[in-house]
Amino acid sequence: MSIFTGTFRLQDITIMYFTALAALVLILVAPRAPAPPALPMPFHVPLDPRGDLQLAWNVSYATQEVYFELTVAHIQHGVLLGMSDRGELTNADLVVLWDDGAKSYFGDAWSDAEGHVTQDQQQDYQLLETSQTPQGFHLLFNRSFSTCDPRDYLIQDGTVHIIYGLLDRPIASLDRLNLSLIQTGMQRVLMLRPDGPAPSLPADAQTLEVLAPNVTIPGKETTYWCSVQQLPLNMPRNHIVMYESVITPGNEAIVHHMEVFECSPDIPDVPSYSGPCDDKMKPSKLNFCRHVLAAWAMGAEAFYYPPDAGLPLGGPGSSKFLRLEVHYHNPLLLSGRRDTSGVRLYYTPSLRRYDAGIMELGLVYTPIMAVPPRQRAFDLAGYCNSKCTQTALPPGGIHIFASQLHTHLAGRGVRTVLVRGGVELEVVQEDQHYSTHYQVGPYKVLHTTKYYTLPGFGIMEEMCANYIHYYPRTQLELCKSHVDADYLQKYFSLINRFQGRDQCVCGEAGVTQQFSALHWDPFSGEVLDSLYNNAPISMHCNQSSARLFPGQWDHQPLPEVTSVLQQPLYPCEGGRLNPGN
Repeated sequence: MSIFTGTFRLQDITIMYFTALAALVLILVAPRAPAPPALPMPFHVPLDPRGDLQLAWNVSYATQEVYFELTVAHIQHGVLLGMSDRGELTNADLVVLWDDGAKSYFGDAWSDAEGHVTQDQQQDYQLLETSQTPQGFHLLFNRSFSTCDPRDYLIQDGTVHIIYGLLDRPIASLDRLNLSLIQTGMQRVLMLRPDGPAPSLPADAQTLEVLAPNVTIPGKETTYWCSVQQLPLNMPRNHIVMYESVITPGNEAIVHHMEVFECSPDIPDVPSYSGPCDDKMKPSKLNFCRHVLAAWAMGAEAFYYPPDAGLPLGGPGSSKFLRLEVHYHNPLLLSGRRDTSGVRLYYTPSLRRYDAGIMELGLVYTPIMAVPPRQRAFDLAGYCNSKCTQTALPPGGIHIFASQLHTHLAGRGVRTVLVRGGVELEVVQEDQHYSTHYQVGPYKVLHTTKYYTLPGFGIMEEMCANYIHYYPRTQLELCKSHVDADYLQKYFSLINRFQGRDQCVCGEAGVTQQFSALHWDPFSGEVLDSLYNNAPISMHCNQSSARLFPGQWDHQPLPEVTSVLQQPLYPCEGGRLNPGN
């Protein structure tokens, strides 16, 4: 058996299964599984900033498995891939390929609270194939969504934090490996995707590319770059039916996410601009370019609209200006890179039956909804109540086909639930490992829904929103709530009296100042939590003009919701996870 000298050889891994079986009886409890023929890998993402590690995968809902292909451009003595709750190196589920200087090994492992690695007694990763090509060393393996092993990560809908590492020296045994002592990194992916073939495009589909204008990527870690593009002159009304990313070759690991916004039709002219989005000298009119037409993040595939609907583009009553925003993540501080990445829109002049729309659900952006300091977990809930949906939606209801979750830095998990008659009917979208740094959207094809109340639930955040994509388009653009302001003032008065303050500035100072003046202890946090879960709410039931629908929207009763929905069942629980559930 050869010692590694920069590459693994296929026979090294193959021989391992025969010569090393006795030494690895705990980690090689089954023979090497046969590789499926010509397995496609439709999803892929670069793992490291240079793009030297590439991960591709496919999802089989029939067998409840994920197939992984890991490509390493320059491998030395091994590589590891893992999953953990937030991308930590500790308490991670790992699969490791390593050598001891003479033999090569592959196996399932886990890391403890200090990052020490241990071989897992239950081996749930199956090695399928290895190969060496000019692109690097390829490792094909698979694993079930749920293994019923408490050491393994449960693969489910939402964000998955992937960790990776490279071994630059042999290790005598896996238990001598500590993740804190090797080169590691982290990437986020949306692993479980709806399956099925992509819809076909109409024969008269045309394309419009909204691209960065040959930008020199700044040599700093984070840059948001904005540019303005004008639609073709006298462009008639069309429907966007699909869009996809266009990434400049070589920049796949730097272009983190992109969004295309339509400017307000009330602004007749938007100046040309190409520069940092936070530049104080950028034209103020760019602030009126906020209507989302397309959103993409690293690892996302093309987005298709349903056959009966399309997103309006061009024509009377629309703006002729678009704003492209590109987030460059450049942790290696590379300089001199040029970029023309962007989004390719596919549109058709043959208008579909329905205009698609985007509606914002969740919490109103206001300091009234606050998270107390030093909280391990704190739930906030925003509602789109039945009064608003009965006022603004058609009698036949709407069809939701995708959604995009959004929070700021405190967000750790987000859930949106369909409610009718006070009973939860369906989880619209949920991400238990949410990260504000990875907001792919819109991404999830959902079941058709009818007339309903839609509350959006957020966990541990200062902001919680879900942008649902639906048809037919209505005038309801925003349906959100916050706790009634008068009841919040009663809270401040109660806590100040309890804490021995004779005078209260309640109502005289701003909400942020009043929160800052409180002495935060378990009691004040518990009372605030009780207030948010019991007090009346104020609804923002807004038209596309940003004006409220006619009616009284303050002092609304908090909707009563009975939680009856269970977590998805997995094989060890007697059930299966299906795409779109």
